[in-house]
Amino acid sequence: MADGPERIRAAFREAGRPLFIPYVMGGYPDLAASAEHAAALGRHADLIELGIPFSDPLADGPTIQAAGQRALEGGTRPDDVIAIAEGLRDGPPVVLMTYLNVVLADGPRSFMERAARAGVAGVIVPDLPIDEGDDVRDQARRAGVAVIPLAAPTSDDARLAAIGKRADGFVYCVAVTGVTGGEVEVDDELRGFLSRARAGIDAPLAVGFGVRTAAHVAALGEIADGVIVASQLIRMIGEAPSPAAATDAIEAFAADAVAALGG
Repeated sequence: MADGPERIRAAFREAGRPLFIPYVMGGYPDLAASAEHAAALGRHADLIELGIPFSDPLADGPTIQAAGQRALEGGTRPDDVIAIAEGLRDGPPVVLMTYLNVVLADGPRSFMERAARAGVAGVIVPDLPIDEGDDVRDQARRAGVAVIPLAAPTSDDARLAAIGKRADGFVYCVAVTGVTGGEVEVDDELRGFLSRARAGIDAPLAVGFGVRTAAHVAALGEIADGVIVASQLIRMIGEAPSPAAATDAIEAFAADAVAALGG
C-alpha cells in the first residue's frame, strides 16, 4: 500500500471532481454503530475523517462535543477508533481527527506507527501549530502518515505560505471562524480566503465547518477541491429513531452530496 500522503494526493488527483469527505465520531453512539456508519459512508466517500473522542476538543462545536462525550462515557479509546480505521482499509483513505494530547499520551512514534499499521493515511491535529511539533511531524513522516494542517480566514498570507510548505496531503480550510456546527455562507469573504490560500498553497484545499446541505456542498465544490461534512451527519445520527434509520439517513445524504459534486 502506498504511503498516506500519496494515497491522499491520488484521491484528489484521480477523482475528476471535488472530493466528498464525511466525518464519523468513533464510538458514537457506540463503537459498533460508528463502524457501521463509517462503512456506509465509505461506499460514497472519497476520503473519510474519523474522529477520536477527546475531553477538551477546542475546535469542535456543541454537536460534536456531545458526541465525543458520549463516546468517552461509553469507554471509547484511541485504539478502538484506530481499529475502526483498520476495518476501512480497503475503502477510501482514512484521516484521523484527534488532538495533540492523544498523540503525546503514548508518544508520537507509537501513535503514528499504530495508525500506519491500521492503514490510516493521515491525521488532523487542530491544536498543533504549523510552526511547532517537529517531533510529531517527523514521526508521522517516518510512518508514512500525512499531517493535515488547518488554515482559517484569519490566517494572513505569510501564515498561509508556511502552511503550504508543510502540507502533506491537503489543507483543511475552515470556512467559519470559530468552532464546528455553525452554518457556512459561500460569500465574497470565503471566496477571498480560498483565493489567498491558493496563492500560497500548492496542495488541494478541502473546506469544512458549517456544511449542512447538498446545496452547500455544491456551492463549495465550485471553489474548493474537497468538501468536509461533520456536524450535520452527527446531528442526523442523533435524531434518527433507530440505528438502521441513522445509517439510511447519512447514506442518503452522502449520495446527494456526491451527486452535487458531479459524481
